[in-house]
Amino acid sequence: MSQIFGGIDCSTQSCKLVLVDTDSSEVIYTDLVNYDQDLPHYETANGVIGGLGEGVSESDPVMWLDALEMLLQRLKKSSFEFHKIKAISVSGQQHGLVCLDREGNLSRKRSKLWNDFSTKLECDLLTESVGGVNAMIAEVGNSQRTGYTAPKILHLLRHEPDSFKKTTTFFLVHNFINWYLTGGKKSGIRVMEPGDTSGMALWHPGEKKWSKKLLHAISPELSSKLPQVLPSDRSIGTISADLVQRFGFHPDCKIDAGSGDNMYGAIGTGNVRPGIVTISLGTSGTAYTFMEQPFIDPLGEIAAFCDSTGNYLPLLCVSNLANGYNAILQQFRLTHQEFAEVVNNVPAGCGGRILLPWYSGERTPDVPLAAPLYFGFGLDDFNKFYLCRAVLEGHILNLYDGFQRMPVKPIEIRLTGGLSQSDAWCQTIADIFETEVVPVEGEGAALGAALHAAWVYMKEQGTNIPLQQIVQPFIKLRERQRKIPTKNNLPRYQILKTLFNCLSKIARGLKSDDDPFQLRSKLINSYNR
Repeated sequence: MSQIFGGIDCSTQSCKLVLVDTDSSEVIYTDLVNYDQDLPHYETANGVIGGLGEGVSESDPVMWLDALEMLLQRLKKSSFEFHKIKAISVSGQQHGLVCLDREGNLSRKRSKLWNDFSTKLECDLLTESVGGVNAMIAEVGNSQRTGYTAPKILHLLRHEPDSFKKTTTFFLVHNFINWYLTGGKKSGIRVMEPGDTSGMALWHPGEKKWSKKLLHAISPELSSKLPQVLPSDRSIGTISADLVQRFGFHPDCKIDAGSGDNMYGAIGTGNVRPGIVTISLGTSGTAYTFMEQPFIDPLGEIAAFCDSTGNYLPLLCVSNLANGYNAILQQFRLTHQEFAEVVNNVPAGCGGRILLPWYSGERTPDVPLAAPLYFGFGLDDFNKFYLCRAVLEGHILNLYDGFQRMPVKPIEIRLTGGLSQSDAWCQTIADIFETEVVPVEGEGAALGAALHAAWVYMKEQGTNIPLQQIVQPFIKLRERQRKIPTKNNLPRYQILKTLFNCLSKIARGLKSDDDPFQLRSKLINSYNR
């Protein structure tokens, strides 16, 4: 009998389901529910409720459960035999805060998401409470960022104290889905695991423990509202009796610990050994790599995370990525192919025109009140050609500028997310990062979740197969889109990277050893050689 494993990815804009057969090494089923289109009564745009104020990004957690129910109902209509599924794992958008009361009701009706920037004051208050940024990094391995969960909890306490008081369990998104799968209000299991928990900025990923100082700074009651943290590489229980009855799951179907979308994106792109870097090009941009030892960035710009295998996953996240690109497509009414043709008409470096693409609050660098900055543009330069090239290069330069702090020299960059289908994005990433780049087919996080479920299940059955051996047959690289750095572009991009770093520092009131005008002049002169 085939061994079938399921992966669920509850992301910002959609919920995905992937089923894999490890005997045939095939993905046998995929489906996706788009919140905006398939659940319109929640009135979301890109999965987020509108009209809540500047910097506020929230969703109704019940919407995620409705999306999961819709996926299971569709699978049932396909006549799939649910009893064949051995185990399920859940990937969730990181940092989102879900609040439950003792009976399992939502004590706050909405969840603050990873891209909520309304908690800047709370970040400052928490940092001051422990003695500054360096002390914070010593406490939790990370600085406090508006995306993280700790300031969301403090914001709840300060602005909605009744909701804080009613809350008996603070969950992350994937923990909430796990609770539902294992029984919800009747018998749902309330636990966490190290990967996703690392991003709360309350728990030290290197020391693997909660910061008592920070918990107490928020509230003496907080520690009692946080679930137990159990290892990532084991199951937490079995699927609920209700789901067994309604869909035909086998009662022994395991629910494994699950993790954050980045942890499972790593598995789904084959990033399970040193030297591979995954870059996810979606609503946000992330870059992360497998490490066997924890990396704590002394500046807190590279997130210190555990992964879902007992190892580590240092991660860079920029908040602004697809937003600028999508806006420029809409402004000039371009298709993806037409955009690529436009940027090919402008040489690398855009003739010294550069864009800092901080269209909304930026996470890296940490600029919650950010605004975009244009440098080197003349009065006649705000046209389709220069703007398209500057948007493309600006987003990738912003990603690269943060990536320089990552303690890795990549041997290969693997791309996932919608923009990885663009040759223009693939080539420019290869040129700016000076590394070979190849996109990965499929749904990275959902696939990674399914493969993790298989790995954990087999270990618990006494068949300890290395994760890389399970993963490798499922990783489909789009070799036709593999890009190597363009030799002639590298000198210009080296100047442009220095120029971007210089402008970024100046814009944030930091000292730079470089003169941006001299760098621009040097870049312009390079075109005449």
